[in-house]
Amino acid sequence: MSNGNGKTIAFFPEAAFGPALNSVGIAQACKAMGHNPVFISDPGFTGVYEGYGFKEYYVNLSEPMPPEEMAKFWSDFINGHIPNFALTPYEQVDNYVKECWEAIVDSSKWAQKELPGILDEIQPDLICVDNVILFPAIKQHGVPWVRIVSCSENEVTDPNIPPHLSGCSENDHEGHKAYRDHFNDVIGPIHADFNNFLGDCGIEPYEIGEFCESSPYLNMLLYPEPVKFNRTNPLDPTRFQYLEGCVRKDDPYTIPDMGEHNDKPIIYISFGSLGSGDTGLLNRLIEVAGSMDVRALVNVGDYMDEYDKDALPANVHIDSWYPQPSVIPQMDMVIHHGGNNSFTECLYFGKPAIIMPYVWDGHDNATRVEETGHGFKMHRSNWQPDELKAKIEDCLNNATMAAKMAATSAHMQNSDGPSKAAGLLDQLMKDHG
Repeated sequence: MSNGNGKTIAFFPEAAFGPALNSVGIAQACKAMGHNPVFISDPGFTGVYEGYGFKEYYVNLSEPMPPEEMAKFWSDFINGHIPNFALTPYEQVDNYVKECWEAIVDSSKWAQKELPGILDEIQPDLICVDNVILFPAIKQHGVPWVRIVSCSENEVTDPNIPPHLSGCSENDHEGHKAYRDHFNDVIGPIHADFNNFLGDCGIEPYEIGEFCESSPYLNMLLYPEPVKFNRTNPLDPTRFQYLEGCVRKDDPYTIPDMGEHNDKPIIYISFGSLGSGDTGLLNRLIEVAGSMDVRALVNVGDYMDEYDKDALPANVHIDSWYPQPSVIPQMDMVIHHGGNNSFTECLYFGKPAIIMPYVWDGHDNATRVEETGHGFKMHRSNWQPDELKAKIEDCLNNATMAAKMAATSAHMQNSDGPSKAAGLLDQLMKDHG
């Protein structure tokens, strides 16, 4: 405990719900210790952190526009790439990944216009950033800064593990090299532009493929021990700590009444706030769930109007949002896109998953969940109903998988990631106070 000597901790997560809500979990634990967490946010996330009781400060990460237009920009961006979701991770480098890195580099440049002033206003004792790119103002502000890695563990590179975003299996070293070479070739001009920006800020250039550095103070990874990679160079525990997931507290959830189906196994289907734009995929999944002896909750995001509620199977319930940390513990299995929240929450609550990735580290998490025996990886579109039904039944009835899920869940829950993170941050501030 901090005995009332509360410090101001500025959290700056990426403008996506995965990293944002992981940071909320850590901030909740820091607040319980008597500290004052605040959030720096893209205007498109206005109100997200205030909803959890935290003060927000806003930094434009792109051309300024009203929050509702910013939210629409990213949903349109994702929806415009739906045809590319069927491509391999290697093939996505040439389109989705390339365009993402262009936007991410621009976000660092935009942040540098306002972030120094915002940090001067906040006067934080500590800064925690969860992003795949460096913001020079954070490194140069003069207080300790912490890197949170909420995405796949391979965001922190090692020659023996798959490249980030590749979706390669751990031992496919030939695939590792092919992806890494292709990524560096396509991203090369974007990386050179970023290095020029770093130079303008007085920061030494990064090696090709690197866009963010590890903090010299502390780096916290959400990946849990049961799925972490076998590294050639183990991470130094004085600077790198595994949090074993960081599940936030959320509002309770009551499963809706489904009449004669109420005693059936229940599954949860969600592709995140942005992935819900693939209504074709969700309709296919609804049809399969409707034909099985199960119940299903389906997250359809902002697309409720595109579904005929009267025509839904009686054993399927759709909604625009679910408080996942309250929903997943009540499920028997989950189908999701491999985002970091869904990935770690399923492991934390011991629920097997079928991951149908579409982009980013979903590919890595899908491969990892299958090769560690915690579920299955499936292509988003190249599957047949009987194949999916068989995988669902396996998740519901596989005793070996159930035992592994229970062991992983017990390990993660005993670790209490948010409290561990808050303790690490508290000690860091004491050491540098």
